[in-house]
Amino acid sequence: MQYPLPERIGDPRLLVGRQQEFAYINNWLSLIPRLASRSIAMLARKKSGKTAIIQRMFNQLWNANGDIIPFFYEVKASNVWLPDLADDYFRRFASQYISFLERDPKLVQATWSLEAICAYGVKNDLPVLATNAKDMLACRERGQHHQMWTIAMEAPHNYAYVLDRRWVVLIDEFQNLAEHVYADADFRVKHDSLPGSYHEHSESKYAPMFVTGSYVGWLSRVVSQYLEAGRLRFYEISPYLEHDDGLEAVYRYADYYRVPIHPNCAEAINTLCQSDPFFISCVIQSHYPNRNFTKLERVRETVTFELTNRKVGFSRTWAEYIDGALDRINDTHARKILLFLSQNANQFWTHLEIKETLQLDLDPKDLLRKLNHLALSDLITQGVSDIEFKGLNDGTLFLVLTHRFKQEVAEFQIDQQADFRRQLEDVKRRNAQLQGKLNQISGKIAEDLLASELRTQKRIHLSDFFDGVPQDDTRWNLISVNSRHLQKRKDGKRFEIDVWAKSDDHQLLCVEVKKTEAAIGKTVVTNFMEKLKWIQEDHPDHTVVGAFLSLGGFTEEAQTLCTEHQIGTATRLKSIDRFFEEGSSFE
Repeated sequence: MQYPLPERIGDPRLLVGRQQEFAYINNWLSLIPRLASRSIAMLARKKSGKTAIIQRMFNQLWNANGDIIPFFYEVKASNVWLPDLADDYFRRFASQYISFLERDPKLVQATWSLEAICAYGVKNDLPVLATNAKDMLACRERGQHHQMWTIAMEAPHNYAYVLDRRWVVLIDEFQNLAEHVYADADFRVKHDSLPGSYHEHSESKYAPMFVTGSYVGWLSRVVSQYLEAGRLRFYEISPYLEHDDGLEAVYRYADYYRVPIHPNCAEAINTLCQSDPFFISCVIQSHYPNRNFTKLERVRETVTFELTNRKVGFSRTWAEYIDGALDRINDTHARKILLFLSQNANQFWTHLEIKETLQLDLDPKDLLRKLNHLALSDLITQGVSDIEFKGLNDGTLFLVLTHRFKQEVAEFQIDQQADFRRQLEDVKRRNAQLQGKLNQISGKIAEDLLASELRTQKRIHLSDFFDGVPQDDTRWNLISVNSRHLQKRKDGKRFEIDVWAKSDDHQLLCVEVKKTEAAIGKTVVTNFMEKLKWIQEDHPDHTVVGAFLSLGGFTEEAQTLCTEHQIGTATRLKSIDRFFEEGSSFE
């Protein structure tokens, strides 16, 4: 798969889990060709994976080269003059469209000039593209800035209808349109009603919108105010992964950043970070001086460092929410309320119940004002009633709040370190059996470790990785290595090769990776041999070599079959051995 839109997450392998979210999105996308999809606003706090998801949507649709053309635009949290926004918006739309037509991934980021877009439209018989680019230039010269924005904003919707194609309009951080766009070049007159320009087009079935927002309350207000009548369906996602996906994220980040890690420590990081992938990434990359992921106590210290040091990434992210909310109501009452509701986030509380429970010396109206401000800042949730509130079900927020305010708010003296130690002792009890057991690593992690090892070495002897491969004194000079490579059979059905490596002398290495409790049997090997046969038929000018990595081992029949057909076998790899620090030094 190509990634024409560089994903902010970095290496695409670092996007882990989210099966439920992508199942929902793929079902929504499947309805677009039938004109049956309704625009969506995906809501979640910052660093929850929204941008990673929406960028992956773009790349998957671009690669599919199917019925749906993607357009992605990120609205920055920096002030911009309306004509500059319109110019950038249209040029990115046109460049991405041209990239899709030409199948050239480099053009996605090229952002062609309006003159170049006009010339392309004329040359390739796309009069609507040429006309729009020409009109944008003319409007800018005449100072018709609102008309510029109208042309740019309507482009994907109009093209979808006029060309009878389907677009999906992906806008990241949609709420920024109401805050950072100005009608004048000196940034004095804010154009806060700009989201309303999408009022009609948010109901488009030819080019439905999929927008995101990092401030749930803010985006909800913007959508409700300017795109009323339920034009965008709200879809809220959790910042947390499922436990197993969180553990996989720990291993992927540790592998990517070349950080040795013990299985018990991987489990500990996942537990203390509550399977929050951003928190996990911050811990793995932490600059804590004594970071060592072969010792549980060092894990606890590193997690604490990321929570308490206001200069590091994780703490800074929450600070943007907390400090912004408390700047205007900077008093101990607000801190008490925030800590109380976060600690008791399993129920709604009226403002009078909060006043009585915390014994606050506040006028009920003043208290209600503070609560509304905290809700609008996405630090608490407002109920159906205007006077009911509850804390966010967000464990990492509570951790940060506890560390930041425990000295100021005596009622909430919580020994977080003691709690961490209790959790780590539980990890020790639950995971003693993990030490030294490679078959506890998920198959996907093993695939990535193998692919990473092959990419790193480039020139390899297959016998350094697998037993039973055809002996050859020459080294393979690898020119490409992919994990989870999709291959199509002659009947059109697709199958997946876990690791696919190509050499410069027309040789293909195809590796099947399995992680099972029991040894794999003859049937699994036979199925793999069938895949190799299809690949050889599809690549007659290449020599196809097969290899099998089974972390659970092989039955005698399976091993014999591999040997007879010169299929390499391995039950562990040096890269995996080096990745994990095992032995008596673990604490």
